[in-house]
Amino acid sequence: MNLAAMDPTTYDAQLTAKRIKLEQAFAQFETPSVEVFASEPAHYRMRAEFRVWHEGDDLYYYMFDKVLNDKVRCDQYLPASALINQMMAALIAELKPNHSLRHKLFQVDFLSTLSGEILVSLLYHRQLDDQWRTEAAALKARLSSQFKVNIIGRARKQKIDLDKDFVVESLQVNDKVFHYKQIENSFTQPNAKVAIKMLEWAIDVTQNSQGDLLELYCGNGNFSIALAQNFNRVLATELAKPSVDAAQYNIEVNNIDNLQIIRMSAEEFSDAMAKKRSFRRLEGIDLDSYVCNTIFVDPPRAGIDPATLELMQGYERILYISCNPDTLKDNLQQLNQTHKVTRFALFDQFPYTDHMETGVLLERR
Repeated sequence: MNLAAMDPTTYDAQLTAKRIKLEQAFAQFETPSVEVFASEPAHYRMRAEFRVWHEGDDLYYYMFDKVLNDKVRCDQYLPASALINQMMAALIAELKPNHSLRHKLFQVDFLSTLSGEILVSLLYHRQLDDQWRTEAAALKARLSSQFKVNIIGRARKQKIDLDKDFVVESLQVNDKVFHYKQIENSFTQPNAKVAIKMLEWAIDVTQNSQGDLLELYCGNGNFSIALAQNFNRVLATELAKPSVDAAQYNIEVNNIDNLQIIRMSAEEFSDAMAKKRSFRRLEGIDLDSYVCNTIFVDPPRAGIDPATLELMQGYERILYISCNPDTLKDNLQQLNQTHKVTRFALFDQFPYTDHMETGVLLERR
């Protein structure tokens, strides 16, 4: 992280530079004008991780600055949500005089929400005992007078939940409010307000869709749940068990009745669709009954494997959200042979960095 670059007065210029860079990188695909969705210039990150430095009686958070090539003290952190910044100060004041809670503490992770919940994970280079549990419970009780907080203790092969290991986020998307269970140490969109814009964009580009939707890499159902309104049925896959469990919770709490989640990888699902393999997890699910004209993917940074790319080319429309423009560009070399980019978006999830979240809608040529 380059802390010196985090200057809200330069945000607009930095975003413009990203847009120009993205347009130039994808010019060969004759994309339409890029739709740009800006972030708040400060307090936009719903999660943050800090190392902890012990210096005599002092104790403080720090991050590593790649430009300075050194650690930088972080009593406050401009990208982190206002709630995280408030908790940072309250928590460090509690930890400093408490030997049991600060002993061999090396990292603190925060997960906050727009709905006001915050989860604090304390990571240690020692095993946690009954005294730690007692002190942590007392800490939670004191902090609960100011915050809707839960605390987790982590050490090697050890995890202690004082209450629960998740928060529930509520996002206002157009005229609806969606609720999402977000589990500690699992992937969630870090910039909640930009995540709302991503959901609204995806809903917009799939308006008036025909048939069903297939989604790969669905995570906790973030997009699946919001997009279900535009399709007869949604069939979604995800490999990580905690994310699948969260997705099932989210389906129920949002009263979605046309969404089916399958726990399997995109590669496995491609094999199942090609009749190369049979899977016990698909028992009772009639894949042939789905009439999917649209496929949606939000893959990891590595992009999409060749077999899944080939599967995608069999659909009329492809909605692709990417956290890595380089692998998106590589994947488009193949997808562009059969499909044309008709919508193109830049979502600034990570201001003051080179990172660009992008979205493309491709329609069959």
